[in-house]
Amino acid sequence: MLRRLPPLNALKAFEAAARNESFTRAAEELCVTQGAVSHQVKALEATLGVKLFNRERQRLVITEAGREYLAVVRDALDRIAVGTQRLVQRQASGVLTVSTSPDFAAKWLVHRLGRFAETHRDIDLRVSATMQHIDFAREDVDLAIRHGDGNWAGLDVVRLCSEQLFPVCSPTLVSGRNRLAKPSDMLKFPLLHLDDRTAWSKWFDAAGVADAEVSRGPVLNRASMLIDAAVDGQGIALARTALAAWDLINRRVVKPFNTSLRLSKTYWIVCPKATSSLPKIATFRNLLLAEAADDARRLRTLGPSTSAMG
Repeated sequence: MLRRLPPLNALKAFEAAARNESFTRAAEELCVTQGAVSHQVKALEATLGVKLFNRERQRLVITEAGREYLAVVRDALDRIAVGTQRLVQRQASGVLTVSTSPDFAAKWLVHRLGRFAETHRDIDLRVSATMQHIDFAREDVDLAIRHGDGNWAGLDVVRLCSEQLFPVCSPTLVSGRNRLAKPSDMLKFPLLHLDDRTAWSKWFDAAGVADAEVSRGPVLNRASMLIDAAVDGQGIALARTALAAWDLINRRVVKPFNTSLRLSKTYWIVCPKATSSLPKIATFRNLLLAEAADDARRLRTLGPSTSAMG
C-alpha cells in the first residue's frame, strides 16, 4: 500500500512551531530561518487543506485541527526517535552473530570467548558453526571467520594469521624410551591422517626422509578430531598453526620437530563493507586480531619439545 505522507521537514517545522508557539523559536531550534519554518508550515497546510495555526495579537495559536494533528505527528516523531536510538545502540551492543567452521570454533574460538564475555557484557555473542559460506545478504550473521585465500569480492577482508603445517603429538607419547632423535623415528608411531595420506608424504620429503611409508594409520575427516586424537596419545598428527595453537601453548601437544610446510590458505575475518566499522563488529575483530597476535608471540617461544628430542 502506497503511503501518502507529507515531507518530514514540514512535519518537524510544524511540531516545533506548535510546541514553542512561535515560528522564531522553532527556527532557532531547527537551525533554519524564521521564513523557512513559516514556508514549511504553509506548504503543509496547503498539502492537508487544513489551517493549522491562527495569528492572534502577534501570537501563534494552534487551531483545533492543528492540535489533533500535533498529537499524531508528535507520536510518530517520538517513535522514529526511539527506534533510531535503539538501532544505533544495537550497532554498538546487542546481538553479535559470528559464523565459522566447526574446527575453528572448537579448537580456537571457544577458548577465547570467556575473556570477550567478561570485558563486553553489553554484547550478546552468538556463534554459528557451519561448513557453508554464509550469504550476508540473506542470513542474520554479522561477521564470519573463513579459511581460504582471502578473495571474496564485495566483503571487508582482514587476515587473522599466517599458517604452517607441522607434526604434533602428546608429550607422553614420545617420553622416556620413545624419545625421537630424527624425523624418521616418527614412523615407529601411528600417523594420523586428515582426509587422505598425501600430506605426510610431503612433510617427510621436506624433512629429508625419502620414501617414507605413510600408508598406515587412521584417516579422519575433521582437523579438530585429528588434534584431539593426538592429545589423547593415539598417534602423531599434522596440524595447522591456528588450530593447534591453544593445545601447543598449554602443552597438551608438542612439536617434535620444527620442519613445517608453508600453507597458502589461512583464516580471514570477513563482513560486509557497509557494516565493517560498526562498533560491535570492530570490537570483536580487534579481539580476534589481538588473540592471534598473542598466539604468534607465544608460539615463537616454543621450540621443539626437549622431551621429544634424542
